[in-house]
Amino acid sequence: MSLSAQNQKQHLPNWSLADLYGGIDAPEITADVAFCQSEAEALVAAYEGKIATIDGASLAKMIARYEALSDKIGKLLSHADLNFATDMTSAEAGQHSQTLRENLAAVFSSLLFIELELAAMDEGAYQAALEDEGFAHYQPWLRIVRAGAPHQLEQRLEQLLVERGPVGRGSWVRLFDETMAGLTFDFEGQKVSEAEILNMLSSPNAGQRREAAESFTAVLKENEKLFTLILNVIAKDRNIDDKWRGFQTPISSRNLANDVDDHVVDALAQAVTSRMSDISHRYYQMKARWFGSETLAWWDRNAPLLGDDDRTYSWDEAKEIVISSFAAFDPEMAEIATMFFDKGWVDAAITPGKASGAFSHPTVPSAHPYILMNFAGKARDVMTLAHEMGHGIHQVLAARQGALMADTPLTLAETASVFAEMLTFHRLLDEAPDKATKRFMLAGKIEDMLNTVVRQIAFHNFEVGFHTARAKGELSAEEISDIWMETQTQALGPCVMTDEAYRNLWSYIPHFIHSPFYVYAYAFGDCLVNALWQVYQDSDDKAAFVANYKTLLSAGGTKRYDAALAPLGLDAGNPQFWHKGLDMISAMIDELESVSA
Repeated sequence: MSLSAQNQKQHLPNWSLADLYGGIDAPEITADVAFCQSEAEALVAAYEGKIATIDGASLAKMIARYEALSDKIGKLLSHADLNFATDMTSAEAGQHSQTLRENLAAVFSSLLFIELELAAMDEGAYQAALEDEGFAHYQPWLRIVRAGAPHQLEQRLEQLLVERGPVGRGSWVRLFDETMAGLTFDFEGQKVSEAEILNMLSSPNAGQRREAAESFTAVLKENEKLFTLILNVIAKDRNIDDKWRGFQTPISSRNLANDVDDHVVDALAQAVTSRMSDISHRYYQMKARWFGSETLAWWDRNAPLLGDDDRTYSWDEAKEIVISSFAAFDPEMAEIATMFFDKGWVDAAITPGKASGAFSHPTVPSAHPYILMNFAGKARDVMTLAHEMGHGIHQVLAARQGALMADTPLTLAETASVFAEMLTFHRLLDEAPDKATKRFMLAGKIEDMLNTVVRQIAFHNFEVGFHTARAKGELSAEEISDIWMETQTQALGPCVMTDEAYRNLWSYIPHFIHSPFYVYAYAFGDCLVNALWQVYQDSDDKAAFVANYKTLLSAGGTKRYDAALAPLGLDAGNPQFWHKGLDMISAMIDELESVSA
């Protein structure tokens, strides 16, 4: 069945971006760009060089104008990004996005003085300004701005970096995205997309899994030289930036942006790495035995279990499952989710050139989020829908904090998404008709958790090793692959067999290019939610838990992870916290062993 026929049969939705702009040629885009340019000029004329000398009320008015302008700029860029994501092979969409970024880079550059001067304010003057209620409203954002003061450069250097961004690092990101989107893979006599070939790695047919793996890695190998160059450039660009800003480790700048201490992230990575043999190694050994072998080919890692009917779900079934799972927890969450479906905020069809994977784009508080995914009807797709809808609900609730404080730091960014998955999974598990179905569901959930926790920390360990080595000089594809193999085989364990083709799989991971050191957020979120889920299950007052949970989501970026989690009785600063989350995965493997006996 062709993609278009499959999408039509499933009634898979394509989103409408009309709530942002009518199209890339909409006259409102030209008008809004002009407004941003003129408003930036007005802010420069009124406030540059004066922030240290004006009172709190005046500062509050300035920040309110800056926030409104940030929302307008975000709306423009969000529309360009979302339009591009639906067809990354479109030259017109790529050109529009690049031109817009270049034009708005000058706006960003001219406004850098606001955060630089706020960060440099004398502490006494800052505390005096906080006596004004309007200025104090922005204190959570101001705290983060001022925390970055030791790492700021002279204003003209900061302006240079912003203006060169779209044709510097941004161009390498665009090159990666367009290259990946344009690749096709031979499979069963056809040319298929990245999303389709990756989906076949979980096919119930062993021959299809192997063919998909061989085709996918062969194409990556053909493009290895380009991907090696891109990753080296991205890492060196980051290294130069870190050196000038005085960051001591490659991950420190990401942790500062995430409002989390280095030692907390180190504790997470060390805890997961130390438990790999107890969790992932043990599970894959068990899975290999189910396949009648002592070993498991790497392309069989996500294979459905023997005897699993690999049930498929229609789009309507997936919607019902997700909405009803949310409704049982909190009616408001279900109402928000329903809006996404009813108002065309979801794009689920698999189409040529579309971005692979899935995301929920928050856009800006004055609009609403959009969800992109590639729905193939598998159980994992239902979980992906729940995951991204969790993000979407989080983004809707946090939007009330405004453009400067709605964004959630990565430490909490995966909380709602993973919790939404947990709600959906347990709804399906409770309805499992027999022991065999429960076994298949448990195995699927464990594999998802291994992919979210162990695999992402293995990615994190790869990034640490790669960026540390890259600081000494450019790395060859072989050297990068050596680091990849060391960190990934550590996570997979002795029974998962890797081969020469596996060595270049690092080259397709978009997070390494888009957001270096992002990946630990997935493990952070999963372990956090495992602990959160146990608190929920043990709670005698479910209504109070729901209220506290929604308060956490609604806070957006106004609270650090530690303050946000305290009302729920959780302390992520305690190293044992991470083991609590990992214990839940281990216990699920124990349960799977018992139902498999």
